[in-house]
Amino acid sequence: MISKNKVLGLIFASMHDDSVIDLTKKRTMGSIPFGGRYRLIDFPLSNMVNSEITQVGVITKSNYGSLLDHLGPGREWDLARKKGGLDLLPPYSRVDSGMYRGRLEALNGVRDYIQHTSSEYVVMSDCDIVTTIDYRDVLDFHIESGADITVVTGKAFYDSSKAHAMVVGTDDNNRITDIMINPQMSGECNLCLNMFVISNEFLKELVITSASKGKYSFSKDVLQAYTDEYKIMAYEHKGYFSKIDNIAGYYEANMALLDTENRNNLFNKVAPIYTKIRDNGPVRYGIEANIKNSLIADGCVIEGTVENCVICRGVKIGKDAVVKNSVLMQDTFVDEKCCIDTVITDKNVEIGEGKVLTGSSSYPLYIGKGAKI
Repeated sequence: MISKNKVLGLIFASMHDDSVIDLTKKRTMGSIPFGGRYRLIDFPLSNMVNSEITQVGVITKSNYGSLLDHLGPGREWDLARKKGGLDLLPPYSRVDSGMYRGRLEALNGVRDYIQHTSSEYVVMSDCDIVTTIDYRDVLDFHIESGADITVVTGKAFYDSSKAHAMVVGTDDNNRITDIMINPQMSGECNLCLNMFVISNEFLKELVITSASKGKYSFSKDVLQAYTDEYKIMAYEHKGYFSKIDNIAGYYEANMALLDTENRNNLFNKVAPIYTKIRDNGPVRYGIEANIKNSLIADGCVIEGTVENCVICRGVKIGKDAVVKNSVLMQDTFVDEKCCIDTVITDKNVEIGEGKVLTGSSSYPLYIGKGAKI
């Protein structure tokens, strides 16, 4: 087993912001609320901490104010340390770097940070996959297979409506032989889960070489271009996961948590998902409240009917209001006698008395942050 101090974790908080542009107008992908009380970055960050990775750098791009507020010094993840710990890496970290276009340019922007660590290996992850994974198993696989790069994959249904999807083909030894980016096909495939393991030295070599040639896409300019030359291995993650690749995918991933089996697979005592704690009281239910199959976070006041919903902290639902099949983010207020079905409300939304709002599972109705209806 490799020493935990020899592994650096890198999380790309903004890599797929354009997949869910409605949700990322005022925040990064990593700070999107999820599952009632979490943010998307909580999952890769907790996975790294649970895998004994104690030095983690979070690479940001823009609109990262709420992300900084959420992460703070990293105390909730036990990363508020003098040695190692959590580091926030904004763009323009180097004099010759700018706003990056792809993963390679982002890595070039934090090249000094990577060089000054004592890590032998680097684990990279985005924030668009919701899962629980032990990176120690991936690292062992990477070392034992002698891979140059290990790509974490998972079997899932794919169609061409998915954004930023990479489908991989492998041989009998799990070596990747083919990589397709956003292919025009459908069916069950081996999807790249945007998690990678690579040695520090090899990563630095790739970044420096790519920068000198003006290359910026890790997927196209490294994985796809050098499939035959480099030994790129696929580690199949067989646990539960959801991929947030559009607004419907975000909705489906939240709704999937209402299934007890999915919820138990994602959240377990052995590898808990940590998040920033707010000092809210417990949920307060009115006398006429009627709740069915819903996740309701602390600090909520529920006086109406809630069915098949994911309700974030501080939400208030008035008397005789009916909310079904919806995701309500923090501090949403639904007034009396409203009827809400298949709706996503962002933070601090106010829905006035008697309003009727309806979407569909394939295209849920989204209401932007701070809107008043």
